[in-house]
Amino acid sequence: MILCPLSLTTRLATLFSLLVAGLLLLLVLSLEHLIRGHFDDIDQMELTAKLSMIENLLARADSPTALDTLPRYLDDVLTSHANLSVSIRDEAGRILYAHQPEFLAPVKNGDVSPPSARWSVASHEFIGREVQQYLPLPVPAPVQVLLGLDITHHAHFLEDIRRYLWTGIAMAALLTALFGWLVARQGLAPLKRITATASRLSAERLGERLDLQATPPEMLELANAFNGMLNRLEADFQRLSEFSADIAHELRTPVSNLLTETQVALSRPRNSEEYQDTLHSNLEELERLARMIADMLFLAKADHGLLPNPAESVHLEQEVAALLEFYDALAEEKQVKMQASGVATITGDRLMLRRAIANLLSNALRHTHAGGTVTVLIESCIDAVRLSVRNIGDTIPSDQLSRLFERFHRADNIRSHHGEGAGLGLAITRSILKAHGGEITVSSNDGVTTFSLAIPHAGTQALSRWA
Repeated sequence: MILCPLSLTTRLATLFSLLVAGLLLLLVLSLEHLIRGHFDDIDQMELTAKLSMIENLLARADSPTALDTLPRYLDDVLTSHANLSVSIRDEAGRILYAHQPEFLAPVKNGDVSPPSARWSVASHEFIGREVQQYLPLPVPAPVQVLLGLDITHHAHFLEDIRRYLWTGIAMAALLTALFGWLVARQGLAPLKRITATASRLSAERLGERLDLQATPPEMLELANAFNGMLNRLEADFQRLSEFSADIAHELRTPVSNLLTETQVALSRPRNSEEYQDTLHSNLEELERLARMIADMLFLAKADHGLLPNPAESVHLEQEVAALLEFYDALAEEKQVKMQASGVATITGDRLMLRRAIANLLSNALRHTHAGGTVTVLIESCIDAVRLSVRNIGDTIPSDQLSRLFERFHRADNIRSHHGEGAGLGLAITRSILKAHGGEITVSSNDGVTTFSLAIPHAGTQALSRWA
């Protein structure tokens, strides 16, 4: 059987109630102990006073005549002491005097042991004391004096106090539970607001935020974290929406081209040369689709840490030289000069790093004005190797710089093709740098755009941890 967990409000109210009940219990027990001790002291003092009074009365029996009149004299004196029981016996055990002896029966029967005894008779509480005294006759005669003091009124008072206090504890616990529940419910109201805000969230309503001014300090950190989560969620959802629109646009163009060219080819009979031209055109579109799908698959693997992580020494100057030679024909066609300087060696995945640099060079050639220069600078620092690719072209707006590494994003934010790029190159470059524990930054001022790669010397170790 699975029990339903108690609500936080109920738990707090229960804890408040138990805490107050525990404190009151300690207070009641301490108070009862003090009252009982106070009454015991009063009763013992009264018992001692009564015993002194009996001793003074016995001191009058200094002759046989006085001894005969002692009982009557004791009766006269003890009439006003209804709470006192007295028994006086001689050495032979004969009772010389008795006042309310029925209340002394437990002592006489040996059920309790004086000198300081406590007993009950007929719903009455007694304390007593038995002492030996001497009658001042011509020859002193020892007698046993047994006193019993009725303390029932004190016992009843203690019972009443105990009953009232225990009732007060119960009432205080219930009231504490009730008010604690109300206070806890009010104190946890911000949690209900968070729940209400979360329940209102949807794809169309991601702008909901918690009011930080109405949030208590204890929950301010939670509210800030919740609002931060909503900010990230809204931004990610916006990027996802744009990504969906971009990928639909990127796939629509080649598919539309394939469909149109195929329909035109089938609209009438054609010779083999025309069909071959159509197939070659379709092949170009299919290759473009294949590259796009491969790039998207690469990014998906990078997002989930599934990229391979071979360990090998990578001479960056050699990789840059090979890429400059590869792009030399394109640079000559665009009338762009390329140059490189610097030497550095790191450990990492050579093919992935070469792809990252190639993406930057391709991007730089695409956006460099005719007659401009693409410069690659390699620097070996203490903690990392820095590789910069600089070109002269249009200045990228500052509000676009942080979005350059998003998938399918272009600096001009126009959904049209610039060359053959699909808008995935910089996203792939960032994933490769992240896999090597590095980072990529960009700056663009006065027509000079610089992409900088910072790659740790121990790139493979970072790659292994990341994968």
